[in-house]
Amino acid sequence: MSDALLELSTGAATRPPRIGFLGVGWIGRHRMEAMLGAGVVEAAAVADPSPEAAAAAAALAPGARRVDGLAGLLDLDLDGLVIATPSALHAEQAIEALQRGVAVFCQKPLGRTAAETAAVIEAARAADRLLGVDLSYRFTEGMQRIREQVRAGALGRVFAADLVFHNAYGPDKPWFYDKALAGGGCVIDLGVHLVDLALWVLDFPAVKRVESSLFAGGVPLALPADRVEDYATATLTLAGGQVVRLACSWRLQAGCEAEISAGFYGDAGGAALRNVNGSFYDFTADRFEGTRRYPLSAPPDPWGGRAAADWARALAQGRGFDAACSHLIEVARVLDRIYGR
Repeated sequence: MSDALLELSTGAATRPPRIGFLGVGWIGRHRMEAMLGAGVVEAAAVADPSPEAAAAAAALAPGARRVDGLAGLLDLDLDGLVIATPSALHAEQAIEALQRGVAVFCQKPLGRTAAETAAVIEAARAADRLLGVDLSYRFTEGMQRIREQVRAGALGRVFAADLVFHNAYGPDKPWFYDKALAGGGCVIDLGVHLVDLALWVLDFPAVKRVESSLFAGGVPLALPADRVEDYATATLTLAGGQVVRLACSWRLQAGCEAEISAGFYGDAGGAALRNVNGSFYDFTADRFEGTRRYPLSAPPDPWGGRAAADWARALAQGRGFDAACSHLIEVARVLDRIYGR
């Protein structure tokens, strides 16, 4: 146990937990900035194969050491590790850190399959260390309000949900297009958010049936596919009979930069999150009653780093393993079924 966590457990005077950052491209630096902005952790070190990325991260945290890779970070007696590396590395790197007694905050997906995801969660449980995954859309004000509406019964019995994430651009790194490295295409990149939001809002009901269609370049793929998809639809039938419809894509001819929405419909009302004018960042959320709508949230809403800051605060409070992260296995199982594996 690191000195900071030992001090928290004994009630002694504490210093901020020391965090290492593995992978500090744009997303890694953004999450670093959010954590440091929370004022509860210290950036101890950064590691990235790109000198430019490492230098940009060092500018955010001038006191942080620059080291080589995961081994260099874990030699520093860290309290926590932030992982923003290619997907194929997430599970292995997270498990190694957790087995060394280091808490982990990881970019999605935590694993490429449900088996990888379950192995990471078991490592966190065994080590009693905090584990977080950057499922950032949960932290938009709109999704928070919609979940409150559903949990309070304001929509009545929710029987249907429609969620969409179309990205007009697609990833800019080659590994995203390698099935072995990425685990899949737009589904594991974007659809993971949709599956997570649907199950999270509905309190993780059992998923009884999954039907899916995957495409690459407009051509249907036989499942399990041997290459990554750039368009996908899926229908999930839940234990209570509710139906969830999902669609996601890279480079769809949709007439805007992004189309992102999450709608939930009950017998007493509905509620939906929708992006504004093709934005990746600005969202509105509304509650519906018949033909009327009532606003739940509107921009501005700086939500992007909230998941990271929330994990940092939990770490600073001395929190260990959170059993709620086991729901990530359920999300990963749905992705496996969408991929026909």
